[in-house]
Amino acid sequence: MTVHLEVAEGVGTIRLDRPPMNALDKAMQTGLKDAAEEATHRDDVRAVVVHGGEKVFAAGADIKEMQAMDHAAMIAWSRPLQESFTAVARIPKPVVAAVTGYALGGGCELALCADYRIAAENAKLGQPEIQLGLIPGAGGTQRLSRLIGPSRAKDLIFTGRMVKADEALALGLVDRVVPADEVYTQAHAWAAKLAQGPAIALRAAKESIDAGLETDLETGLAIERNWFSALFATEDRERGMRSFVEEGPGKAKFL
Repeated sequence: MTVHLEVAEGVGTIRLDRPPMNALDKAMQTGLKDAAEEATHRDDVRAVVVHGGEKVFAAGADIKEMQAMDHAAMIAWSRPLQESFTAVARIPKPVVAAVTGYALGGGCELALCADYRIAAENAKLGQPEIQLGLIPGAGGTQRLSRLIGPSRAKDLIFTGRMVKADEALALGLVDRVVPADEVYTQAHAWAAKLAQGPAIALRAAKESIDAGLETDLETGLAIERNWFSALFATEDRERGMRSFVEEGPGKAKFL
């Protein structure tokens, strides 16, 4: 297997394991979907880290595999390709990408599926598909423009240029830059902290933000309102409010 799900302390690490560059071939894409679905349904997974290892996150799709595909073959594969990445984006739990080395093409698109991105100081990100006469096909044109804005996304996609970690941070493409040897540790710490939080409320927050971005303000407010009201039926809400009243803010312990 080239994709593994490892679980410890409430954190599930989806680990890419296809050295040397974690090129995302069909098998890895299928493995990503399977790991994401497993992380979604496992009760002992309360937050997720996506990690490619110490040297590289993922340097893109397997170009040799793609070169052999014609139009008909890609029509048949394009939907499963997108679905594998969408499965990661739809994990209803906090997801952080631990980005080391290259995150290019499909690798960058995979990082975009996370809720938060921590990058190494030596990381390089980009969507170089235009240099192959292509465009991003696993969500890059959509998720990148929603994250950093259409004009900045067009700059990266039109030119195919790579950006270093400092520019990626300035663009909003990553959220934190740390020394390379601290990337996974800090990503795991971010996930572990949230794994101790109220699981249903975190799911509600993620779904409200993500679904709201896809619709108009009025509909987004309705999504928020419905989730906000529904949380009053949860044990976590009772525990959180009781702790606030009796002990003060920030001391609630959630299961």
